[in-house]
Amino acid sequence: MDTPKVTQAMIDAYDEYTHLTLDRRAFMERLTAIAGSGAAAATIAPLLAASKASAAVVPEGDARLKAEDVTYPGGTTEMQAYLVRPKDAAGPLPGVIVIHENRGLNPHIRDVARRMALEGFVVLAPDFLSPYGGTPDDEDKAREMFTTLDMAAAVNNAEAGRVYLAGNADSNGNVGAVGFCWGGGMVNRLAVASPALGAAVAYYGAQVPADQVPSIQAPLLLHYAGLDERINAGIDAYKAALDANKKTYEIHVYEGVNHAFNNDTSAARYDKAAADLAWSRTVAFLKKYLS
Repeated sequence: MDTPKVTQAMIDAYDEYTHLTLDRRAFMERLTAIAGSGAAAATIAPLLAASKASAAVVPEGDARLKAEDVTYPGGTTEMQAYLVRPKDAAGPLPGVIVIHENRGLNPHIRDVARRMALEGFVVLAPDFLSPYGGTPDDEDKAREMFTTLDMAAAVNNAEAGRVYLAGNADSNGNVGAVGFCWGGGMVNRLAVASPALGAAVAYYGAQVPADQVPSIQAPLLLHYAGLDERINAGIDAYKAALDANKKTYEIHVYEGVNHAFNNDTSAARYDKAAADLAWSRTVAFLKKYLS
């Protein structure tokens, strides 16, 4: 059977499933109705989801890097994290916290951390599900954990990660953060909570309320997907608050692409052109403000 075509309605249904509901049965029923048959829906569902079988861009064990699993003291719990830095760096490097999607610290985010390290940063990727013992293999279970996660505690754990990374022997003390989806929203929250954050990059992340914007000190780089109506609904109010408070920021909307366009393990939503452009902007932004 030929691979069925993935439509925008299917992508929208998956986004609703992964961000607004945890009812997989209802998602599959809706996908079946759109696709026309249960067989087609069963074929399409893996294309919408992230694939654990996708090859890493920077493989584990890359000889150019030193990578290890570490722990650091969080606000209320010990935090698990992945720490990566170039092996032969000459002198201290800027630090970057990489914050995962609502799937937790999975192989894809570890790969993103390695990619960032190769750009000349010491990188910390915390596992924000550490209070529950860490990220499970089951993505549905991970997403369910996020619905009960204490967000104030999570922000404190992110700030504790910034402190930990700033004090790392390989770090120059300047730390920024980049996050994706749930992590993009967390980057916006961290920018409010941490006056010492050096730069903040949010990929399709939920915005903070306008009354919290005055507390932001870090320059912001905000990436949005043109087809992401759910997240994009908050852009205008956020931009108005940033302008009113004379904050330093850049906003880029990548037309014709979907939420999670940077995630190259999701065949239906990944957009290489947008991802490459956003990544180049991200690296340049972080080097500008953290070096």
